[in-house]
Amino acid sequence: MGEPSLQRAAGFEDGDVRLSKADQVHLSLKQAIIGGALAPGAAIDKALLCRRFGVSRLPVTTAINRLAYEGLVLIERQKGSYVSRIRLDDVLQWMLARRAIEAELAGEAARRLGPDALEALRRNLRYQDAAIDGQDYDGFLQLDVGFHRLLADGLGLNRVGETLDAFRVHLDRVRRLLLPEPGRMMTTLTEHRAVLEAIEQRRSALAVRAMRRHLSVVIERLVAFERDHPDFFVP
Repeated sequence: MGEPSLQRAAGFEDGDVRLSKADQVHLSLKQAIIGGALAPGAAIDKALLCRRFGVSRLPVTTAINRLAYEGLVLIERQKGSYVSRIRLDDVLQWMLARRAIEAELAGEAARRLGPDALEALRRNLRYQDAAIDGQDYDGFLQLDVGFHRLLADGLGLNRVGETLDAFRVHLDRVRRLLLPEPGRMMTTLTEHRAVLEAIEQRRSALAVRAMRRHLSVVIERLVAFERDHPDFFVP
């Protein structure tokens, strides 16, 4: 048998592709927002979406309302719908919470992560390396998310994984904006390798420090990115 799919290597199971029209529009828009194809502040053209998906206005409106509930879209009466700008303070708070949780996960992984989960992490990093070679930003982000998700899944900590997933819809959006920075993907891969090496060596304290360093760098880059791209953020 060959290598598993990119989706599985990233830590995600294959899902049911039979989606309603509203779900299709919602997923497409959400991916475009998180992937950066729709930048913060961009207008959302309902008529264009209706033509693109071959649907009436109802599924499009339903999808946009869901995105507004998720905080990714701002609906202004009599004006239209726009991709929400990013609230840096909110993102930094989510990152602080994520760093605290994931540092503990890394330490716990060093104590008791099993061989199958370790191999899944190694495979994920091989795919990350390939994504860098291909300059595949979206694929790399999926694998980056998957690397962290594999830690919780490998430990059987489903509730912890669900808590982290709740942060990710907004964090992944900002992290995707950072990836095109020169050397950013390789730096991330190097940091992931340091985390995995500490886990493989069963050095719990080192794994905690490696994960904290990794996520602290992300926080620092977010602050710098906001200075360079103020239009993407809420003043």
